[in-house]
Amino acid sequence: MMHHGNHSSSDAAQATRARSTGEIVRRVSKYLLPYKGMAAVTVGCAVLSLACSFAYPRLTQFVIDDVISGGRGDLLGWAMAGLIGAFFLREVFTSVRIRVNNLFEQNVIYDMRWEVFARLQRLPVAYFDQRSSGDLMTRVIEDVNAVERLLIDGTEQGTVAVLSIVGVLVILFSTSPLLALVALAPMPILIGGAYWYTTTAHRRYRAQRQAASAMNALLMDDLQGVRQIKAFGRQDHEDARFASKADDLRKGTLGVMLAWAFYSPAMAFAASLGTGLVLWVGGRMVIGGELTLGSLIGFVFYLNLFYEPVGRLHGLNQMLQSARASGERVFDILDAEPERPDRPESLPSPLRGDIVYENVGFSYGNSRVVLKNVSLSARSGEMIALVGPTGAGKSTLVNLLPAFYEATSGVITIDGRDISRVSLSSLRSNISVVSQEPFLFNGTVRENIAYGNLDASQDQLENVARMANCLEFIQKLPEGFDSRVGERGVKLSVGEKQRISIARALLKNAPILILDEATASVDTATEKLIQEALERLMTGRTSFVIAHRLSTIRNADQILVVCHGEVVERGTHEDLVSSNGLYAKLARIQNTTFIEEGFEKLAADGDASSERLRVRV
Repeated sequence: MMHHGNHSSSDAAQATRARSTGEIVRRVSKYLLPYKGMAAVTVGCAVLSLACSFAYPRLTQFVIDDVISGGRGDLLGWAMAGLIGAFFLREVFTSVRIRVNNLFEQNVIYDMRWEVFARLQRLPVAYFDQRSSGDLMTRVIEDVNAVERLLIDGTEQGTVAVLSIVGVLVILFSTSPLLALVALAPMPILIGGAYWYTTTAHRRYRAQRQAASAMNALLMDDLQGVRQIKAFGRQDHEDARFASKADDLRKGTLGVMLAWAFYSPAMAFAASLGTGLVLWVGGRMVIGGELTLGSLIGFVFYLNLFYEPVGRLHGLNQMLQSARASGERVFDILDAEPERPDRPESLPSPLRGDIVYENVGFSYGNSRVVLKNVSLSARSGEMIALVGPTGAGKSTLVNLLPAFYEATSGVITIDGRDISRVSLSSLRSNISVVSQEPFLFNGTVRENIAYGNLDASQDQLENVARMANCLEFIQKLPEGFDSRVGERGVKLSVGEKQRISIARALLKNAPILILDEATASVDTATEKLIQEALERLMTGRTSFVIAHRLSTIRNADQILVVCHGEVVERGTHEDLVSSNGLYAKLARIQNTTFIEEGFEKLAADGDASSERLRVRV
């Protein structure tokens, strides 16, 4: 696949749409629906575990008031057995809850991550032109985790905390309404603190997520460009760039942590105030004979069971703000417009491969016009060569054919069928692309060639490898077809990668071929091997070749000279040389191997300036 660099400001492209906490929670909740049973078991076990915790204060009160004060030693053993039994059951329910919860959590993460990845695969090429791979990786790996944590921990802990608070309040008011009201005195402070944290935390979490993404993006870039970094001796420069991104993340994370470091102890102190007030007022009541000592101690134990879930709700609030920032980034992918929906129509089969462009135009957004009113027709089996200076629009012209980008105006037809009306799968199954920089996946030679046809037999693989002039070097590799090629094929030479990508295209056996001719950076012997392989690949196929060397296109059925997004000359090599236009001048320049160089020389002589070209058109 051919890339175009960034066509719009990356910042604008990556701006994340703000979403409310309610929207994030509502949308993430649908991932829980298939696992309602697990959710019920998790919450059920948590509630039963909580009920067992409630036995502790009640039994403590019984032991102090009835057993110790009443001198009933015979009941002490039973009371202790009850207490140990309650503790044991509490941990059994906790163990079951953790196991079910982990399974529940991993299933939801899997579903969500798979859906985000599947959506990424179906977004238009332009989406990836505007975003870094490292940023998208952060969203698929880290942000999905943060969103899910809110869901599962939030659902379970939130439910249990609310039930716990309600249950304890009922017990407190039934024990002593006055003490219960005293215990609630710090609530305005707790509510005010939660409001402050909720309204300010989202900004901090969003800054932290963006900083993490920027650091990961730079890290991925540097890992992929490690040869360039070493070649230019730029390790110190990259150290400084990485240090700057890592420092942004450090500051972002510290911003989150410092707020929590103030908020959490302040809330804990407010809760402690409640306990202090209860002991003060309750102590006076015990001295005055209005309350038994056991009741006061039981009340204080229950009070801990009240403030602990209040504290947990504050912790959930922190998780919620983090998940909201991550949720926005995940839903940005899920809400992005996919490539045009698959139409039911498909291209005729077998395909002849007659291709017509009628007045086709293309621009990136409203700003950059790349192609203007391009018309051409290629009959089945013809070779069409595109030549022109760098940035003339040649790659864009061929990228419109497999609909990597959609034409802004005009119509492209294959065998008379408008490609905007046929399904993308049908269109792309009929087109092979061999790009100037062949992309190999980090797997084996076999996996890379078989990408053209996943069901290919060993005989088929060997046959296309032979035709692509790569069988010989593959058989010399330590493990032959099962040798690993390294990330982006780093263990192979440029010429070897190129021939493997030609073998892949031969195996796909599509009737239409797009070729970004790529013999620029190889030696003469390898070039000859690649050229032979390409000729075999083009035989009987309608081929569009972005030509970089004049020597490779003399036999083309049509040569199109593209300048400033327009076709300024067309014809065979002989026609164009005899017409004495731009191509003829190019062909006459001595010692020019590469077409782009020739255009630069002409431009330097003032021959190919845009004004003169436009007059000629």
